[in-house]
Amino acid sequence: MKKLFVFVPAIVLVLFLLNSFVLKEKEAKKTLVKKGKSSDIASIIFKSDDGGQTWQDISKGLPEKLQREGVWREGLMATDNGLYLRAGDGVYHSEPNSTTSFWTKETFPGKQRNITAGKNGIFAYDFRGQFLQKINGTNDWTPMYTNFQEQAVRLDPTIDWMYKNYKARQVCSVFETAQGTVFIGAGNSLFRSADKGKTWERVQIGGGLMKLIESEGVLLAIDKEGILRSTDEGQNWDRAISEGGYGIAIERIDGGFAAIVNNTITKTNTIHISQDNGKTWNTIGEDLQPSWSHLFMRKVGLVKSSSDILSIKQMGKYLLCGRADGIFRSADMGKTWQKLSLPAIENFGFNLSVSGNVMYILPNKGC
Repeated sequence: MKKLFVFVPAIVLVLFLLNSFVLKEKEAKKTLVKKGKSSDIASIIFKSDDGGQTWQDISKGLPEKLQREGVWREGLMATDNGLYLRAGDGVYHSEPNSTTSFWTKETFPGKQRNITAGKNGIFAYDFRGQFLQKINGTNDWTPMYTNFQEQAVRLDPTIDWMYKNYKARQVCSVFETAQGTVFIGAGNSLFRSADKGKTWERVQIGGGLMKLIESEGVLLAIDKEGILRSTDEGQNWDRAISEGGYGIAIERIDGGFAAIVNNTITKTNTIHISQDNGKTWNTIGEDLQPSWSHLFMRKVGLVKSSSDILSIKQMGKYLLCGRADGIFRSADMGKTWQKLSLPAIENFGFNLSVSGNVMYILPNKGC
């Protein structure tokens, strides 16, 4: 009976502390929202060229509607030439070494929202598989892969909502290797073309986003079971990482790759790095994992915010890791991490991009 009287107050104390934590989180969110009502709400893109110590707002010059609603996730691309943004009726470009907030606009001929870098230029595409490409050094956008959907439906006869409504496969990614092989992730399949899109073959039935990345002839792909790896230009694939859940992100780093996958046992996202082009992998970032109390509170519905690891990049000597509650920096390949000070603005997490030694962050406004 005495043990019971001791146990009950302990539970009450835990619930009191958890409730206090929730109230503090709500008050913090109210403060952010209140600040967000100022003119600073238009600030959507920030830049740092000193490793995240200071930030410059470079949003000026972008469409007002975009500043209110935020950036379409696949409409942003960072390369060695700077940052590209697809919005409204144009493509906007900011130079990486620009000392002022300056964007150049190029009128865009279609409605494709997604952009990505190819071997010789920029691809633009939509979920229906309508592709455009602008070759480097030219001003024209040319239709590409106009026969893809016809072949994809024949190779993958699945009857889903996309087929019923559009007689097509839903496109989620396009990627071109250094040798010119093209991959399109569509539906639950990965399609490959070695002849510039004239003919296509179905090479992997993994499902999920099927995003790809390449380093020194080695390809990695995200699917719903983790990370796949290919060493023969994507003709054959082997499982590289699997923790029971889906792949979150893949990036190139010195000597190989970094990957984030969902672990179905711990219910968290974990970081893996390889410095031998994906042959072997090490798990890092254990101190970035959500605390047990946060996981418990999220499970029982006391908090809705997430502190899952969502992105990883390399910028010079640093690894950068993005979570919904902040961005962290490591100078020792993930052994220790430092949380960066970020602009005080209403957000639901930050999207992270890197171009050379310049870092860009975009507050996620929840749209």
